[in-house]
Amino acid sequence: MPASSPDVVTDFDLDQAWRKHPQVALREEAFGALAYHYGNRRLIFLKSPELVVVVRDLENYPSARAALDALIPVDAHGSYERALARLVESEVICGA
Repeated sequence: MPASSPDVVTDFDLDQAWRKHPQVALREEAFGALAYHYGNRRLIFLKSPELVVVVRDLENYPSARAALDALIPVDAHGSYERALARLVESEVICGA
């Protein structure tokens, strides 16, 4: 049995303050945005305009939970929490 699966969210604290990594540039597209990390050279696709807004505005909220509460309908919070956890792993967002 694998130790973890892609659906398991680990090491992501919704109650922590987060921000877009300073070495990440966002290029908005019709589908969402491309996020390029100049440090690790990763190119990540943000697959919805709403996720782009969350990533861009995270630093304006005291926690990821507060950002989701303000920007995303409650019934979609779970998928956005998983997306944010993956963005921490790829260093698109980091602790504030």
